[in-house]
Amino acid sequence: MSARPAAVLWDMDGTLLDSEKLWDVAVRELAREHGTELTDAVRHALIGASGPNALRILFDGIGVEATPPVLAAAGEFLEQRVTELMLGPIPWRPGAKDALAMVRAAGLRCALVTNTKRSLAEYGLDTLGRDFFDASVCGDEVEHGKPDPAIYRRAAELLGVDPADCVAIEDSVTGALAAQGAGCGLIVIPCEIVVPEVPGRVFRETLVGLSVRDLCAALDARV
Repeated sequence: MSARPAAVLWDMDGTLLDSEKLWDVAVRELAREHGTELTDAVRHALIGASGPNALRILFDGIGVEATPPVLAAAGEFLEQRVTELMLGPIPWRPGAKDALAMVRAAGLRCALVTNTKRSLAEYGLDTLGRDFFDASVCGDEVEHGKPDPAIYRRAAELLGVDPADCVAIEDSVTGALAAQGAGCGLIVIPCEIVVPEVPGRVFRETLVGLSVRDLCAALDARV
């Protein structure tokens, strides 16, 4: 077994919090604002995407030209609606709270690494508890969000560790690509969509029972 990881890098939506369901409400309402219903296929393509990419995918999917005014209005709509939804209770994913506590008790450093913009991620941090994290990086704080690996490299930099010594925990295809691109070990816990089983990815059904041994195994599994 490899050495213990230097840090654990946590995705938020769909991994720690069941907040994809809140985004689902908002993006479907946005589609209706443009006179159409969002198909499940387009909705699934949005999961894990960064803000600008998500809007382009959405408007391509519903056949609306993504002009700058349309994109700006859509961004404002989503921020306002998701803010309203996040002011209520945000449900946790199974085992997430205990997993965060386990990693902290083991003395490992942690960062939250999310494609969600900072203004909205702060509501997630309010639910999660800021004491669980030594740093956080949001999608609007890097030039390109996931699947680009820059966001994971930035998180490792803030923690003062090498990405290759970190384990990322993700639920989406885009997140998995970003974490592996940065050289992290990877645990995937699919939430709303199927994530392909390719070399280097360790899969779990939930975070229930996550242990330091599991984190070490994720480092060993890298290709």
